Amino acid sequence: MDRETFWDIVERARGAAGRETVTAEGADAVARHLVAELSTLSPAAIVGFQQAYDDVNLEAWRWDLWAAAYLMRGGCSDDGFDYFRGWLVAQGRAVWERAVADPDSLAEAGVDPEDDAVECEAVLSAAGDAYAEATGAGTDAFWEALDAANRAADDRAPADPAGEDFDFDDDEQMHARLPRLTAIYRPLE
Repeated sequence: MDRETFWDIVERARGAAGRETVTAEGADAVARHLVAELSTLSPAAIVGFQQAYDDVNLEAWRWDLWAAAYLMRGGCSDDGFDYFRGWLVAQGRAVWERAVADPDSLAEAGVDPEDDAVECEAVLSAAGDAYAEATGAGTDAFWEALDAANRAADDRAPADPAGEDFDFDDDEQMHARLPRLTAIYRPLE
């Protein structure tokens, strides 16, 4: 599946969710609609969607974006960063592209700074859930099909995020690298 089709499906799910998606509940609604959209596709297309998701997710595998998630979530583990990137996809292509190019742009995303639940684990499993629904097979069959497709593509993800690693607890570095987000989530006193 190409990137355009991937984002078209995400945007249809966002439209079907019919509300703001900046909250975790809104992002979960997008994930539910993603499952509904994807379950109408062929099993191969659902696997293709997951591969496209993995490509998009890999582009967001960046230290500076992880720092943004760390600020917005009040800390961010490895799994938390995965869930954050699921939330970011649920925000749609425009927000995602701005955030990958400039993580500090998330200061304009409309997130309530008191809400640190900028996460959506359900987006990560949407394709597997849709595959199970569409085929009647369990999610194990989805992971087997994805593994077979990925072996054919021979893609390997890097172990470490892209960019320069830095100390997310260092206020000076965070203010220098993400000034707008840090002003919201960690203001100077």
